[in-house]
Amino acid sequence: MKTYDISICGVTRTLPLIPISDGMAFASFVIISDTELISAAAPALADQIRRQGPVEEIVTAEAKGIALAYEISRLLGLKRFIVARKSRKSYMRDAVRHEVQSITTAERQMLYLDGADAAEIRGRRVCLVDDVISTGESIAAIEALVKSAGGDVVCRAAVLAEGDAASRTDIVFLQKLPLFCRSGEDGYQPLSR
Repeated sequence: MKTYDISICGVTRTLPLIPISDGMAFASFVIISDTELISAAAPALADQIRRQGPVEEIVTAEAKGIALAYEISRLLGLKRFIVARKSRKSYMRDAVRHEVQSITTAERQMLYLDGADAAEIRGRRVCLVDDVISTGESIAAIEALVKSAGGDVVCRAAVLAEGDAASRTDIVFLQKLPLFCRSGEDGYQPLSR
């Protein structure tokens, strides 16, 4: 197997498998430009977020979660959402920052919140939104960033929970996504379903 088919809220996608070591691979899930999938998944995820209690702010990391965060914010009746940027922009004043390492990124990165965004979330109930939660490093970095700005993280949400993340009880997600182990010279098999 070199690809993996997944169906989320009635929308099926074929995901390429990307090696992360000699014997392991992950299924590459990219939702940022997939209007059909976002339109199908966002209402279901927004419903799960509502069940966690009131949310005043949505925060996501640049870039794959941006379109999803937009749609969830719209469905929750919020006027805006906040993006943690992966580089410090010239317009940022009094930026708050935190370091992150993700399974899909080779090197460590920094996340930044503009000072105005940090002030916006101070003392507010925040939901963190991402496309996939896997190792948890990215969502933990966003959470640390939000907490350092004085926000209260009340929900962590993703379309998919990959590998061990699927057994976490502190996140809401729509579906499990397995990791894959090498099976023969040309293929992979799911570690779990």
